[in-house]
Amino acid sequence: MPKSHMAAPECRLEKVDGKTLNVAHWRYTGPENGKLPILFFNGIGANTEVVAPLPDMLGDRDFITFDMPGIGDSPDPVIPYTPIWMARIAALILDRYEMEAVDVMGVSWGGGLAQQFALQHPERTYRLILVATTAGMVMVPGKWEALSKMADPRRYIDPKFMETHFETLYGDRRKDSQGHTLRIKPPSKRGYFYQLLAMAGWTSAPFLPFLKAPTLVMTGDRDPIVRPINGQILHTLIPDSQLEIIPDGGHLFMLSHAEEFVAHVRRFLDAEASEKAAQAA
Repeated sequence: MPKSHMAAPECRLEKVDGKTLNVAHWRYTGPENGKLPILFFNGIGANTEVVAPLPDMLGDRDFITFDMPGIGDSPDPVIPYTPIWMARIAALILDRYEMEAVDVMGVSWGGGLAQQFALQHPERTYRLILVATTAGMVMVPGKWEALSKMADPRRYIDPKFMETHFETLYGDRRKDSQGHTLRIKPPSKRGYFYQLLAMAGWTSAPFLPFLKAPTLVMTGDRDPIVRPINGQILHTLIPDSQLEIIPDGGHLFMLSHAEEFVAHVRRFLDAEASEKAAQAA
């Protein structure tokens, strides 16, 4: 894996379109390489620290993400929000950080928002990576035993609960998953509920055949929350998309199978550099 040239993340509260959000920006400090920043959308209830290993693992481009309202260090929302609104806010955040075009990545709940952003802002989305996610309402539900544990608030505050139910919940045998559980900051009840509410009734399925960005869909073959068939549905609906199924991967394969995950991401994004070089020639 190439040496990382990432500075420590700069975190600050930004007031954007009426919402105050904690924005984390990992700045690339290495030699100029022309690679686009990554805009990352996290899973439900997950704060920016959860994804902290990923920018360093990639190590070759700026990386930006933010806590949803009521999640991590973002204050509680006053009113509910929609994916359309949050995609607009993401674009406004990019404006503040002078990022005109980005590669977009979303995991689980954030994969839905990544799809919304790519559909809403095609001119700013160069490549799209969808990790352990679905097309919204048009999905095959996860296993009940996993979903019931996911709804239990003890998964955020009780290490013993997580230790006991980790494999049932996430499907990952590698229980440390890069220290995932140690970096979770419990969301507020309102923040978590509004995240659930935001995606209620949402689906990208009718619009995915019109998606222009080259897309990589990744899913774990042991994921009990987002079953692998959901990745195949996305792959079928998105023109010319690529599908990677991670053997023995659960819902957190991005962290539990980090080297394999980063290798797929890097191979996909490296095609971007080749395309730009060909265009320049």
